[in-house]
Amino acid sequence: MSADPWSRPTLDELRKILESIGKSNDGTHQRAAERLDLSVPAEIQTDRGNTVSAMTREISRFGIGLMHKGFLQSGEVTVRMASETREFEYRVHVEWCRPCENGMFISGGRFLSSTKSST
Repeated sequence: MSADPWSRPTLDELRKILESIGKSNDGTHQRAAERLDLSVPAEIQTDRGNTVSAMTREISRFGIGLMHKGFLQSGEVTVRMASETREFEYRVHVEWCRPCENGMFISGGRFLSSTKSST
């Protein structure tokens, strides 16, 4: 694990944690939309102005799952992601955050609006 406690998780850290938490196949999650696995770098900006490096875990039409170092309070944040050709910025309401391995946290939130998309 990297020395900076707020740095972006490495792909190896992400893989190990995702393997340890596994997938729920027992039907206990009543999802309104299909979730797609998505592991891309992201940044979370809190309403207090803090920026937290993160990796996405999954995404749907209605929300996003994230992995990061450091606890996130429930509430509104801005999530930024980028591909090779576009940048995406979303307002997200973080609904939950819980610890997992190696000082990492997983969280989930619902999209409030897409604020920007640039090419």
